[in-house]
Amino acid sequence: MNAPLRALDRQRKLVRLRARRSMRTGAVVTAAIAAGAAAVGFAKLCDLAMASHARLLAGRPWLGPVLLVIGMPLCVALMRRLAPAAAGSGIPQVIAAGEIGRGRDAGGEKIHDERVSIRTALVKVALAALLLVCGGSIGREGPTVQVVAAVMVFLTGWLRGGPGRRTLLIAGGAAGVSAAFNTPIAGIVFAVEELARGFDKRANTVVILAVVSAGVAAYALGGNYAYFGDMSGSAGWNAWISAALIGVGSGLMGGLFSRAMSAVLVGDNPVRRWKDARPIGFAALCGLVAAGAALLSGGATYGAGYAEAKSLLFGRFASGWGLAVGKWLATLAAAASGAPGGIFAPSLATGAGLGALFSHLAPWAGAREAVTLGMAGYLAGVVQAPLTSAVILMEMTRDPGLVGPLLLCTLIARRCSEAIAPTPLYHALARAWTRPRRRAGKSAQHGEPRA
Repeated sequence: MNAPLRALDRQRKLVRLRARRSMRTGAVVTAAIAAGAAAVGFAKLCDLAMASHARLLAGRPWLGPVLLVIGMPLCVALMRRLAPAAAGSGIPQVIAAGEIGRGRDAGGEKIHDERVSIRTALVKVALAALLLVCGGSIGREGPTVQVVAAVMVFLTGWLRGGPGRRTLLIAGGAAGVSAAFNTPIAGIVFAVEELARGFDKRANTVVILAVVSAGVAAYALGGNYAYFGDMSGSAGWNAWISAALIGVGSGLMGGLFSRAMSAVLVGDNPVRRWKDARPIGFAALCGLVAAGAALLSGGATYGAGYAEAKSLLFGRFASGWGLAVGKWLATLAAAASGAPGGIFAPSLATGAGLGALFSHLAPWAGAREAVTLGMAGYLAGVVQAPLTSAVILMEMTRDPGLVGPLLLCTLIARRCSEAIAPTPLYHALARAWTRPRRRAGKSAQHGEPRA
């Protein structure tokens, strides 16, 4: 009699366990869909912001530099007042936030983590859009990672058991990259290569589930598209030679950017100390540098740089010299100021300029291939994530013929970048975000980070 009862009890427990697993899976999928919708909404807001900037400057080219000098310190001041954790890209915050386990301290008290809170996400969205209206050289992809991670944590915070907080943050970050670029494979690669630097195999399912769910939402709201259009073709021997040469040049330029940005934001030097002492004044100086870059490039450095990169890909832009140098300076100025905004899209534009310049110096190189390789190589040089950089460009252009040259270019670029900046940029900046703020009464607080 006892044996049948025990068997029945075990069966009931198994049913309850499966029901809880199904509920957790449903919660993760629902959260990922909501996060993907948020990413698409943010993308449309950023497009409207850049269109508003173009309308403001129509017939008034003098207004562009003025908006930068005023807008950059304004955004930094608002960010410091409303949500200091909204500074910069957002990817370093997500990396650092993943180090506190399930979000509770040693005493079991829940940690209020502003790095991935809804308040921070909302402020980030608003100020990034404002800076784009002012012409800041920032992208939405890094902020999208932080916003999507915040949505994932917020909507799944009630879960008990199942995927841990770190897994959910990694999944949210991967879904953010996927939804921002419409590149689901790159989202998964980014999670493994950059956000986690290796993680529990059990997290794979959650990451893929989040990426697919966010991708479905992005597809439903934004349609199926290639970020830069479908440019499939075949690559010849010249693409392989170009890949090696562009990898060296773009990797060194990306490494210089990474080293300069790390020095200003987390280094131990007079510039960093002056920035910490006078953040608004420093942001105004960064605005002046960005304004100078805009004048140098004839206005090509405003905004994310998507239009300029696409023009180069289709051969509708002159020499990439002005774009490469101007965008390098403008993006460094925006990032060093601490204002909310990412570096992914501006890095692609800078790399496109480098690739176009290479094609002018080496007539045997195919212009489109050189631009594509320049984007991948420079991005790999900045973030030192070669697989992510190669896969993003593969999915953006849908050109399978460049798979080999892209991988070669990004691997060489990473090696060259490491010679200048040994520590990957996002992980260097994450050091400033290693201490979360706890709820009322706790003394452990983080001040405004230097990232």
